[in-house]
Amino acid sequence: MKVLWIFAHPEQRSLNASLRDEGLRALTEQGHEYRLSDLYAMNWNPVVSREDYALDPDERLKVAGASATALTEGRLSPDILAEQEKLIWADAVVLQFPLWWYGMPAILKGWFDRVFTKGFGYGITDSGGKVLRYGEGTLAGKRALAVLTVGGRESAFGPRGVNGDIQHTLFPLQHGTFWYAGLAPLPPLVFYSADRMGEAEYSTAAKELRRRIETLGTTEPVPFRTQNGGDYDEDLVLKPELAAGRTGPDVHLG
Repeated sequence: MKVLWIFAHPEQRSLNASLRDEGLRALTEQGHEYRLSDLYAMNWNPVVSREDYALDPDERLKVAGASATALTEGRLSPDILAEQEKLIWADAVVLQFPLWWYGMPAILKGWFDRVFTKGFGYGITDSGGKVLRYGEGTLAGKRALAVLTVGGRESAFGPRGVNGDIQHTLFPLQHGTFWYAGLAPLPPLVFYSADRMGEAEYSTAAKELRRRIETLGTTEPVPFRTQNGGDYDEDLVLKPELAAGRTGPDVHLG
């Protein structure tokens, strides 16, 4: 399996960095190929600008394996095209970050803003004009695993915890980013009480990360409904007979 590991933490001596190294070793030991995008080490620019689209189309990078419609008319800066090429290459994506203020670090949000461009991450149609998203699109058939650390205890991120259900916190990433662009999201791997993790807890966390890497290709993805699979009406509202009487993110699980 070919894996793109996207890492978003500024400190190379952090818990996140140690877990990253553990995961990359596991990939190597299990015979997988990987590429690493360490966004802070790359000094990744998270801000979309006019210069991102200033290249002449004739000078665009040809992304191996991508159709002409999969790219944004070739008018993209080299750093964006390089990340898109990695995504095309990969069978699976591991996205690792600390949860900051209920979301991902700004540098990682900026990675999505700049890399998931129209014609690549969204804005894709088939030959009949049907919009391809939520399970379809350029990245369909690939898997995505979110690996994250949080400072709070696990109970505080449960269904009745003060911080809210972690599955609902991650819904914008799992459903609104991964699944929207066609990536099949796997159940996230969350490490709680990250700022109080001792040696014994770290050993347990490392073993769990290795187990999830080992099953990266076989774990059942989160069963989100596809947009074009017949579950939604013409206004993209879930049909009334499905999850009847219920609302909220969970109704989009098939």
